[in-house]
Order: sequence, then C-alpha cells, then structure tokens
Amino acid sequence: MQDITLTGAAPDIKTACALGLFDGVHKGHCAVIRTAVRLKEYGLKPAVFTFRTDTVTSKGHDGRLEMILTDEGKHRRFEELGVEYLYSPPFEELKDMSPEEFVRDILKGRLGCRAAVCGSDFRFGKNADGNAESLRLLGKKYGIDVTVLDKLFYGGEEISSTAVRAYIRAGKIEKANEMLGYSFGFTLPVEHGNELGRTWSFPTINQIIPKGQILPGFGVYCSRVITDSHIYYGVTNVGIKPTVSEKAIPLAETYIIGFNGDLYGKTVEIRLDSFVRPEKKFGSLEELKAEIERNTEFTEKYYGLI
Repeated sequence: MQDITLTGAAPDIKTACALGLFDGVHKGHCAVIRTAVRLKEYGLKPAVFTFRTDTVTSKGHDGRLEMILTDEGKHRRFEELGVEYLYSPPFEELKDMSPEEFVRDILKGRLGCRAAVCGSDFRFGKNADGNAESLRLLGKKYGIDVTVLDKLFYGGEEISSTAVRAYIRAGKIEKANEMLGYSFGFTLPVEHGNELGRTWSFPTINQIIPKGQILPGFGVYCSRVITDSHIYYGVTNVGIKPTVSEKAIPLAETYIIGFNGDLYGKTVEIRLDSFVRPEKKFGSLEELKAEIERNTEFTEKYYGLI
C-alpha cells in the first residue's frame, strides 16, 4: 500500500475511494472498504481517505478519541483488505474546508477519485456540514460516482465504533470481537516487572497500556500471543495488579503457556479472545497463585490444549 499523504502531488491514477475515520476497521468499515476494492475490476485503484486517529477529538474521555487501533494497526488492515493507496492527514489540516472544497481539492484533485464509497452516517467538511446526500450531489458535479452503504447490525444492534468501545470497556470482549470481525488487542513493548511469577513457574510479560488507547475492562482474559511470527496461547490480566502492587498504572500481564524465552524489550501482540473473570485483590500470594493455576487450566481448556 502506498501512503501518498506527504507526497505533495496527485498520483497519475483513477481511484475508487473508501471514506471514513475507520477507527476500529470493524465489519461495517470493512464493507465500505471492500466495496471500493471491488471497483478495481473497472480499472480503478482502491484507495482510502481517512484522518490520523490521534488527531481526532471526542466529546468524552478528556477530549481524546480512545483508540481501538493505532494508525499502524489501521493501515495494516487496509492493506490486508486490498487497499493500494492511502491519504491520511491530520484532522486540523482539512477541518476548515467546505464540503465542496473537500470533494474538489482532495477527492478529485488529490486522489484522482472517480468513485467514492461511504457509510450512511458519513460527514465531512467544516462543522461536518456535508453528509452522504450532499456527497452524491457534489459527486455528480465533479464526475465522481458515489455509493452509500446502509449500516450493518449484529444481534439487532448497529455495528459502530461507539458500541465496540462500550463492550471493550465492559470486558464483554466476545461481543466486541463479533462486531470487529477480529480479536481486539494491542501491540506493545515488553517491560520489566517484579518477576514474582518466575518463582511460581508462571513467568509473565508486562506491557504498559498507553494513555489514549482504550482500556479493556479490568480482569483476566484468554489470549493469543504473537511474537516473531509464532502464535502462542496465554492468560492475560488487564488492570493494576492490586494484590502485589500499589501503583495504579494500567498494564497487561500475560503468562504465555509453554513459552520459556526472553521477550524483554521486544514488541509483542496480544489478542483477547474471551473474558474469564474480573480483576480482584486476593488475601495472600498463595491465593493468587492458586487462582493463576485455575485460570491457566481454564484457558488451556478454552483453546483445546487439554
């Protein structure tokens, strides 16, 4: 996939552009992108217009839009879906453009857009004055064929990034994953911890969850661990380790079943597949050790390892 955000000149191509923030690249987002990709059979190059996620604000959570995926994660999924060109500027760069300026200067002028695909709730231009219908009208003026897709639903509920975030925060990871179409997780460097688990034959890796990334509901999860192109299974605790730590820094602590290597300093991907139990404080380290043993057995059964 070629990122043309900073190239300064329009590519000498005709594109079919998927339009949206695509902050989770959930099933609804994928439907928009796949529709644009399918237009390749008409000689159009599939492209995505989006904003850098970390430049978009929200009315809640200190004004930040909590990231389901980092931009790197978003771009990787675009590429997997078949996108060939990406234009992803900071929101501030375009926020004062009128809807017509956006269609004329960005879609037509910058991206060579001949076909555009968006969801029915797509908004654009200064103060979000443009909508799907105005995009259709401006598309006719500038020679862009516009396709607007209806919302997708799961279990009678609209698939949206808002719903996905709510499920992740509540620890309802299975429902979030159903809407996403993949398992939610994070890719973060491994930090040094207190190494208490090594004395119990349960060595763990610690990953600090950065500010700005959405926090899953605190508790224990069955997880997959991806490192050096290998997939392992693990037990991941997301929280603040109330039994052994007084620090209130959210982190993910993962015991990787059957793994004995050293991952300190490496970047490791964790995928949360199933919620086991909420985080809780134990009366003693012996109680904590026994609970870890139970969680590990549950996880091994979940993945069919025993």
